[in-house]
Amino acid sequence: MAATVVRYLRSVGAPTTAAAPSPATAPPRPALRAVREDERAPLDPAEFRSVLGHFASGVTIITAPGEPGPAGFACQSFASLSLDPPLVTFMVARTSATWPRIARAGVFCVNVLGAGQDGLCRGFAVSGGDKFTGVPYGTAPVTGSPRLTDVPAWIDCTVQAVHTGGDHLIVVGRVEALGTDPAAAENGPLLFHRGTFGHFRP
Repeated sequence: MAATVVRYLRSVGAPTTAAAPSPATAPPRPALRAVREDERAPLDPAEFRSVLGHFASGVTIITAPGEPGPAGFACQSFASLSLDPPLVTFMVARTSATWPRIARAGVFCVNVLGAGQDGLCRGFAVSGGDKFTGVPYGTAPVTGSPRLTDVPAWIDCTVQAVHTGGDHLIVVGRVEALGTDPAAAENGPLLFHRGTFGHFRP
């Protein structure tokens, strides 16, 4: 886990004191480069967003401990990945100002939001400022990441791998602990569909 984060920090030019792997043991790594104009798919970005917006998703807040304070951001692109070993994944923009803080921590907690928590989501969707002001939270049992109060479910993770996926990073986390709040879960999940929030009616 630590080596994965160190490799990512080096790739973005962040300082690190970790020793570099020897050429004999380091896995081959493809060179990162910009996509040439003649390689770009003939897609209108607005149409791409509109069509993909038809896929309804849940909403989470990814949090991590840090200095001078905790870090967090709203994230739709979260999914379970593997049962054995227990892995989850989320995607984050390579331009994110919050991700480097999570990478340095090497751990994170996925806070699954419930119906009626769209205001909480909006607070963590903005860039800059103290997103945790007025937000009650405790600590996840293994990593110490912020575990938001009254969320239906939480997943406590260590960073296992980070992959490049176009203009995003694909982060794989190993699940160390998880749990639910039955009372919070009674209201159902917070959903995001075509630019608006909604909830599930059974």
